[in-house]
Amino acid sequence: MAARTPLASSATTGLKIVIVGGFGVGKTTMVRSVSEIRPLSTEETLTRAGVEIDDPRGVEWKSTTTVAFDFGRISLNPEMVLYLFGAPGQERFWFLWDRLFTGTLGAVVLVDTRRLADSWYAIDRLEHHRMPFVVAHNRFGESTHTLDQIREALDLSPDVPLVSCDARQRDSSKSVLITLVNHLYALSSAR
Repeated sequence: MAARTPLASSATTGLKIVIVGGFGVGKTTMVRSVSEIRPLSTEETLTRAGVEIDDPRGVEWKSTTTVAFDFGRISLNPEMVLYLFGAPGQERFWFLWDRLFTGTLGAVVLVDTRRLADSWYAIDRLEHHRMPFVVAHNRFGESTHTLDQIREALDLSPDVPLVSCDARQRDSSKSVLITLVNHLYALSSAR
């Protein structure tokens, strides 16, 4: 078992980031890959009860799902901590999103090109809340779409950063978060 990193007693500032997106895009995987602590996860086994409710097309292999949120942490420096919240992806849990957005600095919208339409709700909610966000295309195998094609399909504003990642890889997930932090910094500097 890996040693857990205790929170330094010098930590004085907590920054909150939310990772949103459709069902099965890799939000839990991203939180797990980048968190310095063992993440809190509310993964539950998919059951027959969800067969008529959830749309498993493109993620038929999926056997569990987040029912509340995932939580992880990254210490940026001795005083500053980044808290990560992975939102549930199924429509039946979207009512939780507005609560998760409270106190959030910004968000990552994780997308899967096999189910791109599942990302529209996340983008709509973030725009409604006027919350800054970046979009990260989680690569599942060989991508058949360019970032420009994804940007066009999502009708993203040119000022919204769009990057490609592999949520399973710590460095790749970390790069997405750095892109978001840089975007937030650029927005605050422009004010």
